[in-house]
Amino acid sequence: MMNLNRTVLAVMATLICMVSAGQGLTKKQAEILVPRPALQPVKSLDPLNPDVMAMDTLDTSSPSRKIVLYTDNTWRYWVDGSVVGTDTTFTKHWNTNPDAYGLKFDDFPMSSYVWLMDSTDRYHFPGSIEPTKVSSRYGRRRGRYHRGTDLPMPRGSEVYATFDGKVRVAKYSSGYGNLVVLRHSNGLETFYGHLSQINVQQDQWVEAGQVVGLCGSTGRASGSHLHYEVRYLGYAIDPEWMIDLESQLLRQSVLVIRKSMLSPDSSYSPESDDEEESIAEADEAERLEEERKEAERKAAKYVTIKSGDTLSTIAKRNGTTVSALCRLNGITTKTILRVGRTLRVK
Repeated sequence: MMNLNRTVLAVMATLICMVSAGQGLTKKQAEILVPRPALQPVKSLDPLNPDVMAMDTLDTSSPSRKIVLYTDNTWRYWVDGSVVGTDTTFTKHWNTNPDAYGLKFDDFPMSSYVWLMDSTDRYHFPGSIEPTKVSSRYGRRRGRYHRGTDLPMPRGSEVYATFDGKVRVAKYSSGYGNLVVLRHSNGLETFYGHLSQINVQQDQWVEAGQVVGLCGSTGRASGSHLHYEVRYLGYAIDPEWMIDLESQLLRQSVLVIRKSMLSPDSSYSPESDDEEESIAEADEAERLEEERKEAERKAAKYVTIKSGDTLSTIAKRNGTTVSALCRLNGITTKTILRVGRTLRVK
């Protein structure tokens, strides 16, 4: 499997060269270079049946990969973290700072192809609520840069590791509150913030679907939610490039990260004490405004214009004014009322 990954990475390098040289690829050509399954959505792991037990482990050609046999006659690959965790991916730039790399934006590669999954890897959606709702999306808002996506969940809800990986950070961290940062074999990092409880320790190897903590509102947060980030070389990318948050599907097994998808502001920088709180308060204000508009829409009343109606008679009949009718319907006192047209009166 490791040889297959090297082959895929070599193909990816070829792709980058071809694209950089202006050589276009058809979808059919791309699917020859990149296996079709890698371009298909991946479903989140189903919970493991607690009655199913592992009964044997078999070695493979790779010392870091094992095959686990279960009592229900199924099997799966298992990654030995004690072996994989010694790779340079997990030793270089390894510290407890939110951004362990300190890479300048100008030095970030124009394109990077990240292999998210192969036959030995697994994926699990980070949240535990269906259907998924998003309370605050990634990106710049009101002069501030929100580097992740907020998933509202009840306090105490389980939060899951997205992929197999090693815990780089498991501590309280300023605006993030209780924070867990996992680094994965492909170099990606996933952040899990505002946790009410941390269930893992620094340098621990965890598997996709393992509970890394419980949802909460620690740090600068308004209401219980999971603040979820995806980073590469210290720069945050929109998690929705990788995961369809509505369906909880991993979009495909290969993630293309282009420099154009990033902003210099998406790298970690020390936040003021009230930055996350300000974002949360503004989001709450937006939510209340949307609720107000929705209530107003539900309370709206419409009438159908009949022969002989005028704005004055309609206003009098419905306890309102001509100016209010004009404002609600975007018309003037000179607008011709056509029979059969609906008019909002409230």
